[in-house]
Amino acid sequence: MTVERALRAHHQRHASAVVLEEAARRAALMAARRMPQDPVPWVCMLALAQIDEQQVRREHREVSTEPMLPNGPWGLLHGVNQRDPYNREAFHRVSQFLLARSAPPAVSLAAMFDFGRWVASWSPAGSPLLLLPLYALVEQCRQQDAWRRSDPLWRRQWAEEPTLTYALKAFHHWFRQVEAPLRSVTDLHHLAYALWAGHRFVEAAEVFTAVGAYATREPWASVHGSSNHPDGGEALLLRARRESLSFARTHAPSFGPPS
Repeated sequence: MTVERALRAHHQRHASAVVLEEAARRAALMAARRMPQDPVPWVCMLALAQIDEQQVRREHREVSTEPMLPNGPWGLLHGVNQRDPYNREAFHRVSQFLLARSAPPAVSLAAMFDFGRWVASWSPAGSPLLLLPLYALVEQCRQQDAWRRSDPLWRRQWAEEPTLTYALKAFHHWFRQVEAPLRSVTDLHHLAYALWAGHRFVEAAEVFTAVGAYATREPWASVHGSSNHPDGGEALLLRARRESLSFARTHAPSFGPPS
């Protein structure tokens, strides 16, 4: 709670952000000393790293063992990974840190892409980290104007390499191998969008069926391109679900009814 309050104050540029950050950092450090094997305090420190946009703290500008990645909180990530390998939140927090750095947006996005591709290259089957490249592409879309998001040429990249390969890898090696209660609804929606946008409607229909009636704002709010209907992406979600299920019922006779 203290960490989230600090992050919220920072995003709102509130005067209390510095005080809240220091309090949250002290609490995380104290918890890390008291519970050495608990990854949560380390995840909290990773979350707070995005507040340090100038990378003033030494632990936020360590050199990565991967040459293509910029300096960052790699020691903190290693601390989480030692205690809870492939911790989903920790790696997403690093992505947020890379976006928050005081660098041109294009540079920050490139770093997020590089990080996502690097992590996906060695993440084991069953890991939600296989979806990180898809999150990076959605973030790129979020930063574009509405007219560009609706451009068919822009959307075409979801059906091209390497994006489609990342989506299919996540489908076969995460979605198909993880039990339903262990899947994040947000991850499911990112995968469903990537498969639908990549014209893999049968696979998308399977994901939509699994997600059932549970909806999320993202990625739909970031990728829909209609400024005339600011519905937060709801219309695009319903369209993608309808098209995927209809295609699957027509072209895959063994496909079951939607849940």
